[in-house]
Amino acid sequence: MATISSLGIGSGLDLNTLLDNLTTAENARLTPITTAQTSYSAQLSAYGTLQSAVQTFADAATALESTNTYGATTATSSNTSAFSATTSTGAAAGTYSVSVSQLATSQSLISATQSSNTTALGATTSDNNRTLTISQGDGSTPLSINLTDDQTSLTGIRDAINKADGGVTASIVKVSDSSYKLVLSANNTGTDSEMSVSVTGDDTLNGIIGYDSTTGSGAMTQNAAAANAQLTYNGIEIERQSNTISDLQDGISLTLTGLTSSAASLSVTKDTSTASTAINTFVTAYNALQDTFSSLTKFTASTVDSGTQDSSNGALLGDSTLRTIQTQLKSAIGSSNGAGSINTLASIGITTDPTTGQLTVDSTKLSTALTTNSSAVQAMMIGDGKTTGVMTNITNLNSQYLNTTTGTIATAETSVNNTLKSLTTQYNAVNDSITDTIARYKTEFTALDVTMASLNSTSSYLTEQFSTTSSSSSLGQ
Repeated sequence: MATISSLGIGSGLDLNTLLDNLTTAENARLTPITTAQTSYSAQLSAYGTLQSAVQTFADAATALESTNTYGATTATSSNTSAFSATTSTGAAAGTYSVSVSQLATSQSLISATQSSNTTALGATTSDNNRTLTISQGDGSTPLSINLTDDQTSLTGIRDAINKADGGVTASIVKVSDSSYKLVLSANNTGTDSEMSVSVTGDDTLNGIIGYDSTTGSGAMTQNAAAANAQLTYNGIEIERQSNTISDLQDGISLTLTGLTSSAASLSVTKDTSTASTAINTFVTAYNALQDTFSSLTKFTASTVDSGTQDSSNGALLGDSTLRTIQTQLKSAIGSSNGAGSINTLASIGITTDPTTGQLTVDSTKLSTALTTNSSAVQAMMIGDGKTTGVMTNITNLNSQYLNTTTGTIATAETSVNNTLKSLTTQYNAVNDSITDTIARYKTEFTALDVTMASLNSTSSYLTEQFSTTSSSSSLGQ
């Protein structure tokens, strides 16, 4: 059988062009699938954009769900060299008098001078062991440290105490080349941290570092006495172990730094800036979310009877997931919660523009509500923190949208991903079918070419034979 090196040679037909045209026609079967893949891929990307915008909005809403946002106060000291103050939730606005007569200090003990910081100071014991005990006035379990004979130098004692990390810090002061002192300092201030030091099993070492805070006697010398902070707060005499005092009054913490010669004042005032800033951040985030909604659902009318959708349309135009989120949030924004005149966002100056759907803030009205009735604003925003409260309900909705496994957006993304997988399967099946069809066409065209080549060869042979026969007949006549 004849072979064909190139389609069309045997038949004289333009079979390559015909095969190309058939291939183009077959590949057109893939166009609806690739178009759908592009559309669903754009949807998937759009859901990612939507997720990001909702998350930003959710973060802003969460800040307004905290009681700390509405009960904020600011504390001001009239004598900053004597004390400073901070406030937290529960602090009552007002002016308080403060007089500081004594600061809390920590105890410090110092040993007698030793000629070396590395030479063992204790006796040589039969069991190579003695116990160093440091107890403090708060009644806590004493610090108990076992020391070997080699650990009785100033350096050994220092390192053993610091390694035990028991509320006491040891250090060595070098007075001169042959003069060293061991210093023990209580980590905390106040009389509860007064130290008593004893060594059992080694009277020699006890005679060097022993000390009894009860009697104020011993081998070591008290370099600094433990003392409690003493102050008068609104005419009430107060004593505390520390210079940081957080239990005087709900929401108010004092840090004492010096003494006063006369009473100073502590002013606690309401601070509306925290709530105001959080509310404006929320409004900005909501408006940005509305912009995202508009961008993802943008519609541009196409040419009449064009039969195609305008390419500038949003990827989520007509999408039920986005529409549900938009509708539910709009309803939550306008909802009512609480009693009295402050029961909606509009009642504190946050209103919706009917044309754009975006929020606007009346700063004056908001400031008045926060200044005169912050508790009502908090009640309206937070409610019971579970099922009531404008911000509580919005946060609950956001949680439904953003859950990474069962959330509204995650569910929509899963559906699109499943569709894309199905389209990939369809594409591969159709592409395989096209490949098989084109291969069959090529086989058939090749067979046609071979047949036509054979027929043409036979035709040429017969023509030649007829021509020869005709010539012979003419010569015979």
